[in-house]
Amino acid sequence: MQSGLYVSLSSQIALERRLTTIADNMANVNTTGFRATEVKFDEMLGETGNKINAKIAYVSQGNDYLSGDSGELEHTGNMLDFAIKGDAWFSVDTPAGKVLTKDGRFTMKDNGELVSVRGYPVLDAGGAPVTLNTAAGEPKVGADGLIYQDGKQVGSLGLFEADISKGYLRYENSGIMTTEQPRAVTDRFNVGVQQGYLENSNVNAMREITQLIEVNRAFESMTSLSKDSEASFSEAIKTLGGSR
Repeated sequence: MQSGLYVSLSSQIALERRLTTIADNMANVNTTGFRATEVKFDEMLGETGNKINAKIAYVSQGNDYLSGDSGELEHTGNMLDFAIKGDAWFSVDTPAGKVLTKDGRFTMKDNGELVSVRGYPVLDAGGAPVTLNTAAGEPKVGADGLIYQDGKQVGSLGLFEADISKGYLRYENSGIMTTEQPRAVTDRFNVGVQQGYLENSNVNAMREITQLIEVNRAFESMTSLSKDSEASFSEAIKTLGGSR
């Protein structure tokens, strides 16, 4: 009976974590460049400790990971809006360090520095801030990220990659800080920049709502199982105590 309580409790902890990620995803369904959080749960086996030494399956607390699906590209026509096609990220220099982001809503400061929507410098492949010529014409950016003004190359947008499975932390809206040091993308065959577009959040609202309903039902079921196990355990104690 105690094993049943432990299994129920492990399930409730796992379901609560999934509810937290669903809530976060739904809150960012309209956040530009946001990547949804998913959770992977593993089965853990434990021994009952009785004579038959049976195995009991528990649910792990789960490990977070980012969905690799790309968000829908939205045409804005803004010359300083950018979206990435493929598995790569922009990099911006923040007070906390370099942050990867899919949010390509950039603006140009009076000194020509290209900054993110939060005002952080956008970096090139070498990790230096991108600076445009304020006296030149509108910037033209090719699929390779190279920036031209008046037909002359003035800089490039850095595209970066990192193994997110090794660990990451969220930073502000759609930014992430990875445990592994990001690397500049050198082979851009499957990666490119689209000027005048933005990548929307990849959160599927209908899917998240469906999962929310399923998780709530599962949580209620586990709560009911826990109450039944507690009742049976209490009844057993009363019975055994009365037989002495």
